[in-house]
Amino acid sequence: MEAPTHSLPNLFKQLGLAHDAESIDKFIATHSPLKPELHLADAFFWSKSQAQFLREEIREDADWAEVVDQLNVLLRKGRGV
Repeated sequence: MEAPTHSLPNLFKQLGLAHDAESIDKFIATHSPLKPELHLADAFFWSKSQAQFLREEIREDADWAEVVDQLNVLLRKGRGV
């Protein structure tokens, strides 16, 4: 059985955020760069339920973990990188 593949737009939708390309780019530009020592799920801009979802997906190496990692990398790069 093949593991499901999730996309960045689907992750944003799962988190209850606007998930079109322009909205995703704006979110990343607005909230980056994250400090290296800050865990993604601990960032101030997540709701409690969003943070819990992100934390659980990474901890359990669940279906969404790969795309959560992708978001983490994008938020650490900073604007315009």
